Amino acid sequence: MTVDTDSREASLYIAVILFESSSSAPNDRPLYEECFILIQANSLEEAREKALLYSRQQECSYQNQDNDTITWTCKQIIDVNSVLYDDFDDITEIYARHFRNYEAYCQFEPFLSSEEL
Repeated sequence: MTVDTDSREASLYIAVILFESSSSAPNDRPLYEECFILIQANSLEEAREKALLYSRQQECSYQNQDNDTITWTCKQIIDVNSVLYDDFDDITEIYARHFRNYEAYCQFEPFLSSEEL
C-alpha cells in the first residue's frame, strides 16, 4: 500500500541556513548570516527540498556604492527539522539546539563578543 503524499496534512518545519557574503574589495573579511526560515511542507524531505530551493534563490551578486562586487552564497544548510510545537501562543518556542563550548559560541556570536558587525 502506498501513501498519497498530497493527502497528508502539511506541517511546519524550520530550516537553519548559513549564508556567506564576500567582496571584491581588498582586505575583505567574509560576513556570515545565520537565517531561520519557517517552511510549510508535507514531509521532512519536502521541507529539505524547499530549504535548498530557498537558499539557492537568495544567492546573488551586486555592486555596492564603492563599486565592489558583493556576493552572497549559501554556505550550508545547517538543519531542517519540525518545529517544536504546533500550537502558537503569544510566546512559542519553535527551535532549539544544544552545544557544549560556551567560549566558542561567544567568539562567533556578535552580541556576546566584542566584535562589531
